Amino acid sequence: MGEATDRVATTAVRYTSFPTAIGTCAVAWTEKGLYLLHLPGANTEQTIRSLVARLGTGAAATSRTAAPAWVQDALSRITRHLDGEPQDFRDVPLDLERVAPFRRKVYELARSLPSGRTTTYGELASKAGAPGGARAVGQSMAQNPLPVVIPCHRVLAAGNAIGGFSAPGGTDTKLRLLEIERRAGAPEEAGSQARLFDPRR
Repeated sequence: MGEATDRVATTAVRYTSFPTAIGTCAVAWTEKGLYLLHLPGANTEQTIRSLVARLGTGAAATSRTAAPAWVQDALSRITRHLDGEPQDFRDVPLDLERVAPFRRKVYELARSLPSGRTTTYGELASKAGAPGGARAVGQSMAQNPLPVVIPCHRVLAAGNAIGGFSAPGGTDTKLRLLEIERRAGAPEEAGSQARLFDPRR
């Protein structure tokens, strides 16, 4: 998962927590868009502490507060998605200004993956214009600041192995997210080259 830079110290950051089917998540945002999303830790307090720690030197500039309407809408959609009702997050505004251009490109490509469909680090690297850059894509996924919204769980290792997952719960959480989407039976998008996740592979 990603770490915020010193830029956040001069940016108004707000955060809150919200319940989901997999536990309590925490989210931070700026006026530009969602900034960080932390998947459930051991309990709500630990999840909030972990999110604030990830804000680093900007923690003093943050405050816990009620979410504005556009954030509430995003959180409602995340909640419905984790409850088995697939959502499209491509129109959710994100604040990725601190993210390097290559990683931003990788995240944009990952966001285009339909719910329940998967690709590999190598395939995503080729689409990002970096053939042979599977390791760099894997590092980008590991630093993903907004899991679920940027669906890094849909990106697998070579041979469709599950690969890593740096969010709380590790690969168990990754498998759980993929299984939620598989059970939901999301329809295939026209022209999509991504594969339907199959846990038996």
